[in-house]
Amino acid sequence: MNKRIFTLTILTLAIALTTSAQYRPTRPTYPSRGVRTHSYYSRTPITDSYFGMRVGLGVATVNSDAPELDGKSARTGLEAGVAAGFQIVPASPLYFETGLYYTEKGGRSGSGPGKFTYSLDYLEVPLLLKYRYITPDHLSIEPFMGGYVACGVGGKIKNYGNRVAYSSFGDGAFRRFDAGLKLGCGLSYDIFYVGASYDIGLANIGQDLFDDTHTGCLNLTVGLNF
Repeated sequence: MNKRIFTLTILTLAIALTTSAQYRPTRPTYPSRGVRTHSYYSRTPITDSYFGMRVGLGVATVNSDAPELDGKSARTGLEAGVAAGFQIVPASPLYFETGLYYTEKGGRSGSGPGKFTYSLDYLEVPLLLKYRYITPDHLSIEPFMGGYVACGVGGKIKNYGNRVAYSSFGDGAFRRFDAGLKLGCGLSYDIFYVGASYDIGLANIGQDLFDDTHTGCLNLTVGLNF
């Protein structure tokens, strides 16, 4: 996992340096005298859409009524994907953002012979409303809220006591479908982006209907917007 994160980070930085060397900021336009200005008028122009690349880390947990599934310890994993934003109302800083991400969630429970680890790997689609507050210094503050839907595509449950490992989404394990709320905030400077968000799993991903099992994940990402 560390090698994948290192490789993706180096690739993102290489693309960023190449792009920034060719990037030229748009010449600023200012409103006419006597026209009332708003906070989103700045040297960074409002665009009606954007496309972005993202890579980062997630700190995830599994919370469950079932003791054997309740991952009290966090699991660190990779998050990588693409984002696309579209302006909802012309000349307004309110956007709808979606995308496609590969994200590694899960958790750990127990210790010693009773130790379990759960890796839950998803393809995730966020559905967000984002407000872009743009300052005169090219900095954009972007709080957002909304939801996400996800489908499990891989992962392992490891039982250290019995020395066995099996699929996280096999019989008697976790359900593939997950959905929940996503809250966070991003910062953009020219084409560069950093952000933090938290996923609150609302879907019961456990096979046992009598025990609620949910995911949770804090994500920290960096990327580029075009």
